[in-house]
Amino acid sequence: MADPATAPATVVDLPGRRAPLVAAFVALRPRQWTKNLLLFAGILFAAKLGDAVRWAEAVTAFVAYCAASSAAYLVNDVRDVESDRLHPVKRSRPVARGELAPRAALALAATLAVFALALTAALGPASLACLVAFVALQAAYSLRLKALELVDVLAIAGLFVLRAAAGAIAVDVRISQWLLLCTFLLALFLALAKRRAELGLEGVRARATLDGYTPALVDQLLGIVAAATIAAYAGYTLAAHDTRWLIATLPLVVHGLFRYLLLLHRRGLGEEPETLLVEDLPLLVTVAAWAAACAVILAVT
Repeated sequence: MADPATAPATVVDLPGRRAPLVAAFVALRPRQWTKNLLLFAGILFAAKLGDAVRWAEAVTAFVAYCAASSAAYLVNDVRDVESDRLHPVKRSRPVARGELAPRAALALAATLAVFALALTAALGPASLACLVAFVALQAAYSLRLKALELVDVLAIAGLFVLRAAAGAIAVDVRISQWLLLCTFLLALFLALAKRRAELGLEGVRARATLDGYTPALVDQLLGIVAAATIAAYAGYTLAAHDTRWLIATLPLVVHGLFRYLLLLHRRGLGEEPETLLVEDLPLLVTVAAWAAACAVILAVT
């Protein structure tokens, strides 16, 4: 019996040609905006959920990072258009299908980048500096770093750390070193899981950097990072707040990681974490329960 983790990926049937505005919106990859929900971590763990002004600042930062992320995706799609056309899933992207011209995609990316910079400038120089660093790392990743094994997944984790830091800076709360450590490790876990899923695409070379990875190596790295994530989160719950009740949420974190590994190895999923998060009900319920439990514990203790 074949290993599901190495089973060929399902080829996506291409839909009918989309209208220009619809194609442009799809090219922004709105599903991946879920990554930017991390910008609300600062207001959540600072227990400032009742502060309307801070909520407005957090939402502003969220919108800015969604715009900046989409700008990077558009540039990346133009750069990788030829390889995307050979990929079973990425071939459905608007630029790869010819629904969105490369010149139009780049113009839209520039507009979104300027919009994002204007929004973060309104939040203050520290927020603006954080976004500039985020955009610079995104550009470095697209142009060079994604072709370097190990460096590619570390760069992805760095982008998530910048999101977490930006969320705290936007609402003017102290940046928890524990929060940044947990963010880094969890993002590294997801990036490695993505590489593991890509290695299972039979007959498809999803990216050049995969030549430097093997399933055995990535599985070993995933085990190490998963254990480190659990340990770091346990340390965070015991050391970062006055209350010790956050330790009660640890089983939810463990279940979420284990569920993700199960889906990766049993079904070969994980290439698109943002899709997996919203489509797998047990995983979605786990994340929602964790967020709700943290909010309640921090609010009442």
